[in-house]
Amino acid sequence: MKRNMDLDKIQALKEKMVEFYRGCPEQIQHFLKVYAFAEMIGEAEGLDEHTLFLLKSTALVHDIGIRPAKEKYGYSNGKLQEQEGPAEAGRLLDELGYGEADRERICYLVGHHHTYTGVDGADYRILLEADFLVNGYEEKMSREALTHGLSAVFETEAGKRLLKTMFDV
Repeated sequence: MKRNMDLDKIQALKEKMVEFYRGCPEQIQHFLKVYAFAEMIGEAEGLDEHTLFLLKSTALVHDIGIRPAKEKYGYSNGKLQEQEGPAEAGRLLDELGYGEADRERICYLVGHHHTYTGVDGADYRILLEADFLVNGYEEKMSREALTHGLSAVFETEAGKRLLKTMFDV
């Protein structure tokens, strides 16, 4: 029963995020790709169901701070995304009935998804790796940047394997 409720929340969150980024297909494409890679790595690494649920939820909302940052400051660098994202994510998660502990963890990860130090869990690590995989492609990272990311960002075997295979590094 809980598994079905979690799947329903994930589906509702996907739909809310598509609506949140209405008219911005590049953002929709980005978070859906991060979601797919996060799910793939999380499953390959054997995450328990609840941690996988938190990871997938976070992957969907990880960049939710971009729009409010652009509205407030006219731009949205990583620090502003981390600053503006948690409140926006929290409102959306509350609306969808996420519990307080889940909401707090997801908002914490949203507020740290550009911070590569102090990684305190597999959900955090995998979020960084999934986002790097997508950014590596979208930003057309150099071979040197990808190789550096492999040693500086990636710790999971599944994530390393994906990076090496995708970019032939």
